[in-house]
Amino acid sequence: MTMSDPLGDMLTRIRNGLKARKDSVIAPASNARRRVLEVLKREGFIRGYETDEQEDGKAELRIFLKYYEGDPVIRSISRVSKPGRRVYSSVHDLPRVQNGLGISIVSTPMGVLSDAEARAQNVGGEVICTVF
Repeated sequence: MTMSDPLGDMLTRIRNGLKARKDSVIAPASNARRRVLEVLKREGFIRGYETDEQEDGKAELRIFLKYYEGDPVIRSISRVSKPGRRVYSSVHDLPRVQNGLGISIVSTPMGVLSDAEARAQNVGGEVICTVF
């Protein structure tokens, strides 16, 4: 069976791993997932990720979750733009998460960026998810 929302699946795996206090979670690899993980790593929400090659030729991403004093760094992570309802935003209308404490991840013509990076480059795009 094919997956209709691969990014939503990865975000759910991260959310479930944090609730279970896992050190890392595994998700199937794709370029879109790598770009979102790169933003999460750059903004300090995860420790990092690595690509593991399986014997059947498929790649997996191992995502290393981050905790601070025993609590997860990511308090909430939710999908905004879904396959059934895409959400686009101009640079002036990019959502602020928790009054600037969290980030929105935006797919722009310049690549996948955080909302602060998109504002600095003066570009809008599809709001993928919000993280706090």
